[in-house]
Amino acid sequence: MTQFVPWNSQPLNKWAEAYAEGKFIDLAGHRTHYLEAGSGEPVILIHGFNMDNQTWTKNFEQLAAHFKVFAPDLWGLGYSTRQPLDYGYELFVEQIRLFMEALDIQKASLVGHSMGAGTAILFSLKHSDKVDKLVLLGSTGIPAKLPARSRAFKLKGVAELLTSLPTDRIRRSNLRDYWIHDGESLTHEYYQKFVHCQKIEGSTEALLTILRKDFFHTLEYEIQELGQLDIPTLIVWGREDKTIPLSSAKKIHHLIPGSRLEILDDAGHLANFDRPKDFNELVIAFLLE
Repeated sequence: MTQFVPWNSQPLNKWAEAYAEGKFIDLAGHRTHYLEAGSGEPVILIHGFNMDNQTWTKNFEQLAAHFKVFAPDLWGLGYSTRQPLDYGYELFVEQIRLFMEALDIQKASLVGHSMGAGTAILFSLKHSDKVDKLVLLGSTGIPAKLPARSRAFKLKGVAELLTSLPTDRIRRSNLRDYWIHDGESLTHEYYQKFVHCQKIEGSTEALLTILRKDFFHTLEYEIQELGQLDIPTLIVWGREDKTIPLSSAKKIHHLIPGSRLEILDDAGHLANFDRPKDFNELVIAFLLE
């Protein structure tokens, strides 16, 4: 039996050298890990909370067949820096801005999931000249009640204890209960893709700091402002999303006139994983219009 590697225990550089795919770039003194592939019009994929660019494991290559695709790891997550930072939408927006500047990306379409979609919303409002089109998947932003488990993880001491236990049970259960509709599709291979980077020291502190900042659902005004801009927007949602209710999708659709709302059946919060073929076809067609 393989020896269990404790969570939050491995040096970033050592763990990244062993397991990270892709490239690294320094942005304002903070390291950013990212994937890059394809050619054509630029598309930036922005993952959500508690995930990294492996969010797009069933989408990246398919999109890269049509576009120049980039998938960065947000600071504090994936294989990017674990330095203590003022985590929040403003920080992640600045990271994406620096990323585009460093790679000389003048304008791109943004595809964001959950917290990454919230980041894409604020980025589009602050830097509309840099955004071609916008895809929001299971987006944060609209005030909504967090799942009970998320509220429990905001309690100091409780979350630290649960996330330090030498078991995969808690993280696997979280993915199956709140992110992925078909739990059987969460194979050992995919599970490892999603959680392996949480072995890096500083991961628990970063995750809990982000969660306890309580900023996820603070963008209703900004979404309304975004609706005044001429940025083509596609909203994609899983009908069985247990993390962010379908009512949020409908509210965002209402606040952004001219936006398009697509609801995928038999899909949860990670609808691009549950229904990759449908998601990929929707996004590719929208971006090529």
